[in-house]
Amino acid sequence: MVDGVLLLVDAVEGPMPQTRFVTRKALALGLKPIVVVNKVDRPGARAQWVVNQTFDLFDKLGATEEQLDFPVVYASALEGWATRKPDEKGENLKPLFEAILEYVPMRDENPDEPLQLQICSLDYNSYVGKIGIGRIRRGRIKAAQDVIVLNGPNSTPIKAKINQVLMFEGLQRVQVEQAEAGDIVLINGIDEIGVGTTLCPPDVPDALPLLKVDEPTLTMNFLVNASPLAGREGKFLTSRQIRERLERETKSNVAMRGRISGRHRHLHRARPRRAAPDHPAGEHAPRGLRIAVSRPRVIYKEVGGVKHEPFEVLTVDVEDANQGGVMEELGRRRGELLDMQPDGKGRVRLDYRIPARGLIGFQGEFMTLTRGTGIMSHVFDEYAPAKADQMAERRNGVLISQDDGAIVAYAIWKLQERGRMFVSPGEPVYEGMIVGIHSRDNDLTVNPIRTKQLTNIRASGKDEAIDLVPPIGLTLEYAVEFIADDELVEITPKSIRLRKRFLKEHERKRESRAAA
Repeated sequence: MVDGVLLLVDAVEGPMPQTRFVTRKALALGLKPIVVVNKVDRPGARAQWVVNQTFDLFDKLGATEEQLDFPVVYASALEGWATRKPDEKGENLKPLFEAILEYVPMRDENPDEPLQLQICSLDYNSYVGKIGIGRIRRGRIKAAQDVIVLNGPNSTPIKAKINQVLMFEGLQRVQVEQAEAGDIVLINGIDEIGVGTTLCPPDVPDALPLLKVDEPTLTMNFLVNASPLAGREGKFLTSRQIRERLERETKSNVAMRGRISGRHRHLHRARPRRAAPDHPAGEHAPRGLRIAVSRPRVIYKEVGGVKHEPFEVLTVDVEDANQGGVMEELGRRRGELLDMQPDGKGRVRLDYRIPARGLIGFQGEFMTLTRGTGIMSHVFDEYAPAKADQMAERRNGVLISQDDGAIVAYAIWKLQERGRMFVSPGEPVYEGMIVGIHSRDNDLTVNPIRTKQLTNIRASGKDEAIDLVPPIGLTLEYAVEFIADDELVEITPKSIRLRKRFLKEHERKRESRAAA
């Protein structure tokens, strides 16, 4: 839908992994980006270094000579000014708008020609169904208009009628009677549309080539929550309701694919991000669902008889004192160091290329290694031949409850020397539920509901004071990254719990023997 691109780069950090991803897409389309170096008013801003780094990035991504000769605008969004000269402060944003008018070509669009509209994005509404979003390349479009739907030049045309035509007015969607060439519109009433679909008049079928959407790289299982506490929170718990919710998400999120396998729902995701975004405030599970979620796994591909896996470009910004620990951990996860840039002020920036499976569970480890001072960003790079060696797993085992009941403060106090807790006194637990992280590398079955044995013999001294360490707070992202392959995250509207896939200890032992 675009004719030009503004590439926004931080004046201190420079190009980040997501910058690399979107820039590669823009360059492949033949666009010439306008580089906007923002936050030049910040202390430590190094605008010229950022421009040089951006030039090197363009060169690595195979930019043409024309694309390498990119215009640069220096700006401060906070103070509301832009300038074309790096050593002077601007007065307003006029130089930025002038650069857009100068370097972005004007498309020759004719509203009097036959309609041609290609759908570039999708949305979904329970009242009107699928919503297609795209820019009209030529012609006019109006409500109740008859069109044909074409999925590529050689596809079979499908007759359809447009229900409504909407346009953007600020952040709002406004219904209009008619739109013409150059307008970005939203249309509904056609369930057959998808990304790349072309809408044309019935008498002039002229389809555009289909757009290519990146394939998913991660897969997760969404299961019916079968824990002993399943019926206490939320109202949707059957596989049919889970399937309907996930299918509704795939209708608007083009980066997702879904399939059913037995009683499980598999969701393949193109980016490692949350699968269900419509969470009301204070709720963990989407819209009252009670579900169990497995650990993410990468999707492998067979290319020319060779097994390929997804790789990501990772950038970490850490203090010099934490550099060794971070590099050791990334080496354990089969990361390859591409670049190292100290800033001369006590921090260093490391660029890595790492298998996507090596990043599963790394976020929490990274925050521990850097004591919360590190900055981490990563984005999908490409599929490449898979690493043959085994990937590093979680170093610590877990503490597993051996009984059902409510957490007792005395029991937690005694268990603190074994590791860190996820639970607090009074919370309900069940057999097979994970209550903490073991300080060693093996799993340990414990009794978190044990009470103190009372006798009728008076003690010579006072009772021991129970001093509890605050538990680790579970977030959805942390829980999903923390679990191992034999564990699940139980998600309800009010709670997030960790559990073993097999709740009974003898079932876990039998499964481990079978796997060995």
